[in-house]
Amino acid sequence: MAVSGSLIQRLPLTTSILYLVSGLAIGTYGTGFLTIDAIERAELLERITEIAVIISLFAAGLKLRFEWHDKRWHLPLRLALVTMIATIAMVTIAGVVGLGLPLGAAIVLGAVLAPTDPVLASEVEVADARDQDHLRFSLTGEAGLNDGTAFPFVMLGLGIMGLHEMGTFGWRWVAVDLVWSVFGGLAIGVALGALIGYVVVHLRRDRNQATGRDEFLTLGLIAFAYGIALLLHTYGFLAVFAAGLGLRWIEARLTPGDFDEAIEQLAHGDEEERATGAETAPVHMAEAILGFNEKLGSLGELAVVLLVGSLLAPDYVPWQAIWFVPLLFFVIRPLAVWIGLRGSESDHVQKRLVSWFGIRGIGSLYYLMYAIVHGVPDDIATIFTGITLTTIAVSILLHGITVTPLMSWYENRSTKSSRAASRSNDPEPAS
Repeated sequence: MAVSGSLIQRLPLTTSILYLVSGLAIGTYGTGFLTIDAIERAELLERITEIAVIISLFAAGLKLRFEWHDKRWHLPLRLALVTMIATIAMVTIAGVVGLGLPLGAAIVLGAVLAPTDPVLASEVEVADARDQDHLRFSLTGEAGLNDGTAFPFVMLGLGIMGLHEMGTFGWRWVAVDLVWSVFGGLAIGVALGALIGYVVVHLRRDRNQATGRDEFLTLGLIAFAYGIALLLHTYGFLAVFAAGLGLRWIEARLTPGDFDEAIEQLAHGDEEERATGAETAPVHMAEAILGFNEKLGSLGELAVVLLVGSLLAPDYVPWQAIWFVPLLFFVIRPLAVWIGLRGSESDHVQKRLVSWFGIRGIGSLYYLMYAIVHGVPDDIATIFTGITLTTIAVSILLHGITVTPLMSWYENRSTKSSRAASRSNDPEPAS
C-alpha cells in the first residue's frame, strides 16, 4: 500500500478505500487468504479495534489547542450529546419497527452506530494544533467525545436485554455507567495528561533530563490513562481523549511565547536543544508525541480496515442493509445534526457538511464486538454484524470519494470569505 500521499490527496479517494478493497481481495469475496468469522472471533477483534481507537482518540485530543472556555467547544459538545442521543433514538425506532428487534437490542444497535469515527475521519479533522477551522474542530471534537459518550447507551441496551446489571430502578446505570464513568474518565485523562506533560517539560527544560524516547512517552501515557480509567470503572476512551487534551493544555500553559514562532524554532538546532530549550521544550514534547502517535494511527487504520474488508462476507450482508444504511446517512444523520445544532452560530454550509461527514468506522466495530462478547444472542449478533460492517464499508466508500472535492470546495470558500472580510475591514483611502 505504498502509495504517494500527494497522489492520494489529488484523487477522489482515500487510503481507507484502498485498504478496504485490499481486504475484500484477500477475504471471502477474493482469494480467501484471510477469512475470519466476526462472531466467533469477537474477543480478538474487540482487542484489535480497541487499540486502534485509543491511539486515534489520543491524537485527536492532542490536536485541539483551545481554551476550555472557548465557545467553539459548544458545537462538538452538542454533536456528541444531543446529536448522538437523537441518532440513538432514531436508530432504536428503526430497529424496533423495521428490523423487528427487541427494545434493548435496538438501543444497542443505535449506540453501536451513533459514534462518528476518529480513525477514518483524519481528512476532515483538524490537521494540527494550529488549525483553527470551525468545521474541522467540530468534527474532531465530536469524534473524540462520542466514542466515549456512546458507552452508557451500550450498557443501557445490554441492561434491558438482561446482560448487564443496572440496579433497582436503574440507579446503577445512572450513577455509575452514566455519571461517574463519563465525568470520571474525563477528569482522570485531563489530570494525567497535564501532570505527565508538566513533569516531562520540567525535567527537560529545568534539569536537562528525560530527553528523547518520545515514542515510549506516547505509549506510556496512553496505557497509563486507559489503565487507570478502567481500574476506577470509568470509560477509557474518554480518558485517553482527555489525556491528549490535558497534555496540549499544559503545553499551551508552559509555552512562554507565540505557538507559531515556537513551531518555526523546531526547524533549527539539534534535537536536544529543541527538547530542552526554554521556548521550545513544551511544543517539542507535544509535537513529537503527536508525530509518533499519528504513525501508530496510520498502522492501526491499515490493519483494521483490511480486517473490515476481509470480514465482509455473503452471510454478513443482510437485505435489510438496502434500506437501513441509506436511512442512517441520508435521513437520521442530517436530522440528528439539525436537532443538535439548532440555534448555533454555524452557517448552513458548515451544518450540511457536518451532516454529511458523520463517518462510521472502527469505533462502531469495537462497540459491536463488545456487545457480542457480553452475550448478545447469535441471531441478533448476526443482524448487528451485517448492518455494522455494511455501514462501515459504505461510509468508507461514500465519504472517501466525496471528502477531497467537498473539503477542497469548503476551503476555497473559506479563503474567499476571509479575503472579502479582510478587504471590508481595510480603511477607506483618504480623498
